[in-house]
Amino acid sequence: MALGSFKKDSLIKILDVEAQEAEKYLAKRGMNTVIILDNYSVHKSHQVKAKEKAWQAQGLYLFFLPTYSPELNLIEGEWHQIKAHEISGRMFEDEYDLALAVKESLNNRSEKVGYHLQQFNLNSISLNVGK
Repeated sequence: MALGSFKKDSLIKILDVEAQEAEKYLAKRGMNTVIILDNYSVHKSHQVKAKEKAWQAQGLYLFFLPTYSPELNLIEGEWHQIKAHEISGRMFEDEYDLALAVKESLNNRSEKVGYHLQQFNLNSISLNVGK
C-alpha cells in the first residue's frame, strides 16, 4: 500500500469512537446512528464486518451504498468541487502542502454549504476527535 493510504485499523478506530458517541445518543434520545459507506474494500473487510454486531448493540449501524453509484455518495460532489475550484491549477512542494490545501478546502466547503466537519487524527497514540 502507498504511504498515507487508509487502512482497516484506522477505519475501525474511527467507528469505535463513533459507536461510543452513538451509544450516548441512543441512551439520551432513543435514536440510532447510521453511517453511510461506499464499497471501498476497507469498508467491507472481514475485520469491519466482525465488529458490526457490537457497534449495532451500541446504536451504530453501517449502511452501504449500492455498487457503482457515485451519484449517491455526496462526498464525490464535494471532491469534484475541491479539485475543480479550490485547488485546481495550484502547485505543491510536497504531500504535506497538498494535505494542508485539501484540509483548508474541506473547511471552506463545509462552512459554505453548512456541513458538520469532523477531523480524526490517526497518527497520534490515541484517536482525537475534533468537532
